[in-house]
Amino acid sequence: MVNFMNAGRSTVLNEDAKELAAIRTVVLASADAGLRQRLRASLTGLRWQVREASGGAEAMAQLEDARSEALLVDSWLPDLEVGEFSTVIRMLYPGMELLRVDGGVDGGARSPRRNELLHALREAQNAPANDAAVWATAPETVPVAGGRVGSGLPLRTAAVLKRDVSREGTNEMDEVARLDSARQALSVLMGRPEAVRPAVQREAMLPEVVGACESMRELARLIRLVAPRSTTVLIEGETGTGKEVLAKAVHRLSQRAGKPFTVLNCAAIPEALLEAELFGHTRGAFTGAVQSRTGRIEAANGGTLFLDEIGEMPMALQAKMLRFLECGELQRVGDNETMRVDVRVIAATHQPLEKLATNVGAERTFRLDLYHRLAVFPVEVPALRERMEDLEMLAEHFLEQMGQEMPRKRLTSEAVAKLHEYSWPGNVRELMHVLERGAILAGDRMEIGVEEIRLRRATLG
Repeated sequence: MVNFMNAGRSTVLNEDAKELAAIRTVVLASADAGLRQRLRASLTGLRWQVREASGGAEAMAQLEDARSEALLVDSWLPDLEVGEFSTVIRMLYPGMELLRVDGGVDGGARSPRRNELLHALREAQNAPANDAAVWATAPETVPVAGGRVGSGLPLRTAAVLKRDVSREGTNEMDEVARLDSARQALSVLMGRPEAVRPAVQREAMLPEVVGACESMRELARLIRLVAPRSTTVLIEGETGTGKEVLAKAVHRLSQRAGKPFTVLNCAAIPEALLEAELFGHTRGAFTGAVQSRTGRIEAANGGTLFLDEIGEMPMALQAKMLRFLECGELQRVGDNETMRVDVRVIAATHQPLEKLATNVGAERTFRLDLYHRLAVFPVEVPALRERMEDLEMLAEHFLEQMGQEMPRKRLTSEAVAKLHEYSWPGNVRELMHVLERGAILAGDRMEIGVEEIRLRRATLG
């Protein structure tokens, strides 16, 4: 009788082991908690164990703790440079598949279940924003087939059992040596200042937002909040503060990231052509319209339309733009039919738009109702002179970018002091141009000195 019971218990354990062996482990490295939630829910449904990591160092610890078949890594990590992190991973785990969250293959062995991973990535990226509550309550257990009572193991328990099963037959000394190499490689990578993001940037969690001041951290927080929605955003700030960069960040963090990001500068197109450029036109709609053309709004269908310098839009066209924002329908120039499109609008201006909309008489150059429709979620970008404590961090950021095309250069202390004496009317864009000019003037020298910092004399402090 005892033998029979033992045999029955052994059968159940063997079945559980087979079921666990059918479950694969994937490590997900991303600073975006919402993305991790959506991927966890999708992959758990496909019988994957998901081990989450908010950065590269944490992902490395997860890989050391349990064997994994795949690693999904975001295009940006808060603590490590993704390219170098991927290089270390490929070196230490050649048998593991490495995929980017955007669907790109970054090396390693091909998983027999790669299609499941790619399917989960597409599903997570295309999930509507109103499903956030569902993703947030994704199960923390891995379902086990058979429907028995309690048929689900905590992720931690399942991961440990999977690790023990997968390591059978391996050389323990080789395993210890591999883990030691992993720790050493990670220590080297973490010890390189150019590979590690500044601590304040880890707090911001946005690669587009470079800065340590309170206003920039608040700006990053606002972008994180509004990005998952389809809310219209109005970005206000002086010329050169990086408004388009922030618009791209909103698009990248939204559910529309895989769809078009279309840009139209309202100040760069003649007034007579702006309506046709924005809404499109039919053949013969006006002189020179030899064929039909798709407008920028229609081209952005499913994605985001960025209207730069919206304050320059003519009053006559503002009424048509308001109609589109209210009902989501557009009508091509010369066409009697309307079409419905799904477009999120982000507008930007360096002008005091509210003042232009509330002026009286001829000085009123912007519709108040359109202003209110655009400013559902207003965001203000501070001028560089208002956050001079970020200047050195911004300079290092631009020099690092330039180092991809030319030898990486650094600023002398005298050059940094000269940068702090300037009022920066052209803001961040002007700083970037000054540094690029300085790097060229420095020639073969690896330092940019005070002589290479050429500034406009009229605005020197």
